[in-house]
Amino acid sequence: MIYPQKIKAKKSDKIIKIFVSVSIGIGLILVIINKLTTPNFPWAGLVNAGILYSWITVIYSIRKNINIAGHVLLQMIILSLFMIYIDDKIGFQGWSIHIAIPIMIMVANLTMLILTIISYKKYMKYAMYQLVIVFFSILPIMLMAEHGGQKKMLSVIASGISILNFIIGLVLCAKEIKEVMIRKFHL
Repeated sequence: MIYPQKIKAKKSDKIIKIFVSVSIGIGLILVIINKLTTPNFPWAGLVNAGILYSWITVIYSIRKNINIAGHVLLQMIILSLFMIYIDDKIGFQGWSIHIAIPIMIMVANLTMLILTIISYKKYMKYAMYQLVIVFFSILPIMLMAEHGGQKKMLSVIASGISILNFIIGLVLCAKEIKEVMIRKFHL
């Protein structure tokens, strides 16, 4: 069987630098086109934010020994900020907080639940990330309560799913959690 040749580190670094340069060039061209054609609507900023997000994802994914739960959490946070940025640039309507972020939280929770079921012995690695997701799922509710938001049903559902997911993880991995607690705290 013939295997493909592994790309050397120097060559892969050079390829990444070339693609980053091309991305920067495209970003600058888009800003110029945006300023010349439609200066009232900053669509180039949205596209450049997408390009930046793509590069953050690629660079993070290339790193070795990625913790999948950490990757899920990072993607959820970055995408949430990206959605708020887009919402702000097109005249903040609040859809990012009312719809987009709760949906991303639900997807992150579904991913974490699947990770817990598939690799329940690694739950202790995932538990901290799930707690952070629970915290982030409560943030939109707190923001809406402060600003008198009426459309919080999806955020409430996302928070409920986050809390339920954390509890399910604890129940599924109770034996392993007990063993770790005994080992760490000498109980």
